[in-house]
Amino acid sequence: MTTITWLFLAAAVLLALAWYLSYTAARLDRLHAKVEGALSALDAHVVRRAEASLELVHSGALDPASAVLIAGAATESLERVNSRRTSDDLLDGQHFAGREVLEGQLSEVLSAALPPDVVREIRGGDGAGAEALDRIRAAGLRVQLARRFHNDAVEEVRRVRAKRVVRFFRLAGYADLPRTVEFDDTLPG
Repeated sequence: MTTITWLFLAAAVLLALAWYLSYTAARLDRLHAKVEGALSALDAHVVRRAEASLELVHSGALDPASAVLIAGAATESLERVNSRRTSDDLLDGQHFAGREVLEGQLSEVLSAALPPDVVREIRGGDGAGAEALDRIRAAGLRVQLARRFHNDAVEEVRRVRAKRVVRFFRLAGYADLPRTVEFDDTLPG
């Protein structure tokens, strides 16, 4: 082979490598954006669940002890959402800020305060309690789906970032490795 042929062959290999690296970096960027979007959706759904829980408390369909427990857990959840400090937040709000414990506690309180017999009683009562209960159920289902979607997206990012070529060429840049969000999101009643 001539020198020109070797040069063309080397240029073709370098061009293919550059294309592959560019494609992989763009894919990784899209996956990180997907994780951020999924986390924002999860954040919105846990807020809706807490708000629906407060609606149930204010409907008067619960006994006072259950109402106090649910109101406390829902209020803590909402306060934690609103009290996030973004000055030290390098991810610009795109993490769950350690709220897993609070959201798990809200799930536990809802499950304890709303056993099946209480749910039947509320559904048989006035419309405000039944409506709020339906909102809690719908919001809880959305929380489950959003959390699963987020965790699937995180696993996809981790899988791509574990590839040797991504690590060797540092295609992830300085982006933090996203974390899954784990908390009890069982539906009450």
